[in-house]
Amino acid sequence: MKYGLPLTCQPDLPRSHRKLRLIETWELSASASKLYHVIADEAPDAIKNGEIKNHFGRKVAIDASMSIYSFLIAVRSEGQQLMSDTGETTSHLMGMFYRTLRMVDNGIKPLFVFDGAPPKLKSGELAKRFARKNEAKEQHEEAKETGTAEEVERFSRRTVRVTREHNEECQRLLKLMGIPYIVAPTEAEAQCAVLARAGKVYAAASEDMDTLCFNSPILLRHLTFSEQRKEPIQEIHLDKALVGLHMDRNQFIDMCILLGCDYLDPIPKVGPNTALKLIREHGSLEKVVEAIENDPKKKYVIPEDWPYQDARELFLNPDVRSADDPLCDFKWDSPDVEGLVQFLVQEKGFNEDRVRNSAQKLTKNVKVAQQARMEGFFKPIPKTDEEKASLKRKHDEKIAESRKKKKEEAKTKKENKAKVHAST
Repeated sequence: MKYGLPLTCQPDLPRSHRKLRLIETWELSASASKLYHVIADEAPDAIKNGEIKNHFGRKVAIDASMSIYSFLIAVRSEGQQLMSDTGETTSHLMGMFYRTLRMVDNGIKPLFVFDGAPPKLKSGELAKRFARKNEAKEQHEEAKETGTAEEVERFSRRTVRVTREHNEECQRLLKLMGIPYIVAPTEAEAQCAVLARAGKVYAAASEDMDTLCFNSPILLRHLTFSEQRKEPIQEIHLDKALVGLHMDRNQFIDMCILLGCDYLDPIPKVGPNTALKLIREHGSLEKVVEAIENDPKKKYVIPEDWPYQDARELFLNPDVRSADDPLCDFKWDSPDVEGLVQFLVQEKGFNEDRVRNSAQKLTKNVKVAQQARMEGFFKPIPKTDEEKASLKRKHDEKIAESRKKKKEEAKTKKENKAKVHAST
């Protein structure tokens, strides 16, 4: 089957020819969701929601492996991954090609960072994920025999994993598009954070909240989502998050480890509010662990294999390339149009007209000099201690007011519920 854009990107096609349905079901990991809500509740000023066009003229380092994984889950037709005539999966290429074009069309200069070898500490977590995927495969096969279509699709998504071939094909595609990429020594998020801290890019882009633990000043989320999903681009500022949480970076990392990270499982029964409370009360994971172990009630139990100090060290001192490494000198080139046609059309079955038209737009965007953003002309003036104290006071007042409002709403809800019970 020849295909180009997904259904929702093909308004010019007759309905009878709209065979593709783009399904965006990216689900955040539990720990990422917990951390986001902690920041949203305690440091709302750290989060800005905006449109993709707000990032016009900015360079962004993107976690490639995370993006590819989301494409494999999201870009589907009738619940199944897209396939070429020869039966090869092409969802990752479809997502990478058209989502990257969308960013470039909006004036963003993306560069992609791929994962290298995982740290040794991560091998345990990877083994657990592999076991879960094997279990999901068995459930998928069973669902195909006895389950509903929804169950089949749900279990099918759980079996998705990014392979070396997926990465290599996306790297080949990016090279043909003229979009730079780099393979990190280990974690892509850590390398993205290094580039953001050095000013090589404006921000790191990933759905993984752990990116903040690697000290990325700014994290962008939802950047590679489809336009049709209409999700705002979330911009999270680490410095404002730390101020709102009343933490330093080490305490922030310790809280994230408590919530569950890529390296360790969370402590059972320790949710977001408890993790925040424990770090604020004890100041460090060492003291938290000591308090839990000495608690006569044994309310919480530390997992048997829980090397939190090693996890913290991986966040504080990850294996990355320095920003001044020659491999980090990125260049955006004009696309190889005929190369793209050969790869996407001849080898993978994409629609030739759409690939050529997209390549032409890409060529035009590369040639047109992008307008410099205003912040490039002005250096930020450091705030005085008095200004910092004033901002902190206003922030605390805002949080106190928000908590008071929530408490009053909960009280009103409880009273209304009591009235309903009394009347019945």
